[in-house]
Amino acid sequence: MSFKSSKISSFRLWGLLLTMAGMGMMILGTAGIVFWGHSGKIVAAIGLVIGLIAMLGSLAVYFWAGILSTSAVQLECPECHKLTKMLGKTDRCMFCRTILTLDPEQANITADELEANQSATLH
Repeated sequence: MSFKSSKISSFRLWGLLLTMAGMGMMILGTAGIVFWGHSGKIVAAIGLVIGLIAMLGSLAVYFWAGILSTSAVQLECPECHKLTKMLGKTDRCMFCRTILTLDPEQANITADELEANQSATLH
């Protein structure tokens, strides 16, 4: 439960992971030239193409997170009193990870009951 974060933060995390994976693939592909010389150019080309695709995926994820962030509801967290953004009916504070909701039906239940209700509706 301590690893849960807000939805916008998790989208940004996936964008960062795609960026790192793309850069890593490009570096490993280029290292093919160092290890195998002239025949390593094929490995370099494959690594650069896969890295480019991952970087473009990262660009798409960051763009999507930015678009979602502009339409998100801004509210003050009741725990840390900082201004945070919320997507959907329930979300977490970006700073203290408190569960937030605008739905009056879910406002008076605990975090464990909320997660149990969400897992029950998914299955």
